[in-house]
Amino acid sequence: MILDVLLPSVLFLIAVAIIFLDSKFEKKVSSLFGGTELRISHVVLLVAAIGIIVTVLVFIPEVTMMVFFLFAHSTILFLFTYLIAPKWYLAIPTPVLFIALYFSPYWNIHLFNFFAIIFGVCISIYMGSLFTWKTTVGFATLLTVVDVIQVLVTRFTVVSAEKALELGLPIGIILPTFPYKGWTFLGLGDVLLLGLLRIQTTRKHGRKFGLASIVSMTVAFLLLQTILLNASVESFPATVLVISGWLAALGARYLYESQARE
Repeated sequence: MILDVLLPSVLFLIAVAIIFLDSKFEKKVSSLFGGTELRISHVVLLVAAIGIIVTVLVFIPEVTMMVFFLFAHSTILFLFTYLIAPKWYLAIPTPVLFIALYFSPYWNIHLFNFFAIIFGVCISIYMGSLFTWKTTVGFATLLTVVDVIQVLVTRFTVVSAEKALELGLPIGIILPTFPYKGWTFLGLGDVLLLGLLRIQTTRKHGRKFGLASIVSMTVAFLLLQTILLNASVESFPATVLVISGWLAALGARYLYESQARE
């Protein structure tokens, strides 16, 4: 039987890091946005924009794609560094270092994964302050639907990801499977969804249940990924795996509370 425990383990650590960093920077990030919160209409537009961008990336030249992602990643790094050290001149070296490393001969899979994880964590923490429980549920639902369509029907997500990977752009996490010999990939959009669900779950139900939901997600991801690996499925919308663990945790909590009331 083909089994991979490395990716679920890394996702577990990323989710834990996001929860603890969000508790540390939640008020600071919220103040930067002036307490602004997205509405359902905004979420619909956001998911639609994500779907359109993924489609456009398939057809644009590689140079344009590279410029787009380098600008986006550099902006994210600048904003997060500014969050930690609120001085613009202290925030500039981080994106400069990223771009310098990307174009250097030292750029490798380890730096690729390092920056991909940093981007995923940063986006989750910044976006987490803009969402509520209601809009997070709406975003997770719509994003999963779009992801299923773009991966299994149009395959635009697969094509655009392959195109970005050829350029060495850190648009996801690439890990060797363990103990099985092979490779697995998880996009930044999946990491963002993971982060938002953990942040909002922790804020609504407390850190204890937030950590329990991470364990549930890890187990569900491991089980579903094992099924896909043994079925030799080359590409599958990982949002389905992420949201399955979250729903399992919420379902278990609902059953527990129902029995407690009885």
